Amino acid sequence: MIIVLGGGPAGRIASIRLATAGKEVHLIENGGIGGQCLHFGCMPVCALNDVARLIHSACTLHNLGIIDTVPKIHFPHIISEMHVVQEKIASILDTETKSAGVQITYGKTGRLEGKNVFIGDEQHEADAVIACTGSRPNIPDISGTDLDGVFTPHTLFRMKELPKKIAIIGGNIMAAEFAYIFSRFGSEVTILSRSAFLKNADKHLRALALNQLNDVDIQEGSDVLSLTGGSRIQSVQIRSCDTKVAIDADAVLLATGLVPRSEMLCGINKGPGGEVLVNEKMQTSVVEVYAAGDVTGPPFLTPIARHQGIVAADNILGINRTVDYRSIPQSISLGYELAFCLSETENMASIAIPGPAGPDTFWEVPSSNTGLAKIIFEPGTGEIRGMCAAGPGGGLIAGYMALLMKHHFSIHDFEEFIEVHPSTDGVSGIAKYASGLMKKRNT
Repeated sequence: MIIVLGGGPAGRIASIRLATAGKEVHLIENGGIGGQCLHFGCMPVCALNDVARLIHSACTLHNLGIIDTVPKIHFPHIISEMHVVQEKIASILDTETKSAGVQITYGKTGRLEGKNVFIGDEQHEADAVIACTGSRPNIPDISGTDLDGVFTPHTLFRMKELPKKIAIIGGNIMAAEFAYIFSRFGSEVTILSRSAFLKNADKHLRALALNQLNDVDIQEGSDVLSLTGGSRIQSVQIRSCDTKVAIDADAVLLATGLVPRSEMLCGINKGPGGEVLVNEKMQTSVVEVYAAGDVTGPPFLTPIARHQGIVAADNILGINRTVDYRSIPQSISLGYELAFCLSETENMASIAIPGPAGPDTFWEVPSSNTGLAKIIFEPGTGEIRGMCAAGPGGGLIAGYMALLMKHHFSIHDFEEFIEVHPSTDGVSGIAKYASGLMKKRNT
């Protein structure tokens, strides 16, 4: 018997991998299958962002005189219909997992003491264990986070109506995505970022993000002191440039990152943030106990969690496999996908161009908002070391480019590439251009 604690992306995929290999697998999930991705992260952002992009497109066409009106949203109905879709997806995942031969127990908390597994208060024997207990929102240590009207991505579904003024605390991707959503919905949005906003982003992508968030008040260098109000949030007290300021808000979203949920995992080595320490095979400090997904710490990405689950399962099956963290594609979901894969940028050559007009960007040409294509490469060999694809379908492009980068493809390999047209992909074209430019310089 192999016991998997947690039915998110890492645990579910690991369970299926083991069960289809003939192992007896017992998956323990206290909440809903699909984990954070389905219930609080990726899918809710997709649901809300789809509506936000529709509003943006309608505004663009209205401003051009093509359509007469811009539709208004019904926020409570968005939330209720989002739940309907999430439940359908969860049902599909449940059926798929059980069909693979996995036994699932819902509504129970699995915990670990060394290699001893407890489901509720009952101890179970296991030949191996995979801990995939995920993560939860990071709640900053400031007063007032328990006020009515203060939300995290895990509690956002409790928001009964669209706020007139919302303050988003945080300065990374999560904050940017929710700021875009609420600003398009019509809320007055303020981002309170302790340091530079999107400070680790590629400079071209950051500029695009700021452009798409041009109606959001982004306050960098803001140290949040407290959240104040009676029973409900009324303002956020901050210190900015050594001055105390009150930001009015009838809602606050804590977009301050994630922390591993590892408090139920005892007797194994953990890091200072509670992350379970694993080696490249996803093995913990206890023999035959593995961990995968968010509980092992950053980068808190669904594809990485899935891959880690597969690696853990394969090593239990006796297949020697390790996790390769090179060339990880990522994306910021705003008006379109600001996708990127950056493995090395120092001392590299790069070329960037505006994204081409195509599906979903044709009517953005008048506002010069068609996105971006960027290629980063080794100036001697042309080997690709990074890329950005901002536009519709940017995430797909970044995913495939990440694989090519792992296999050491160069800009010269794109000379034989034939693209689909029309398309918003400018990466292949800029790679061809860079190849020709480099060869011309070398002659």
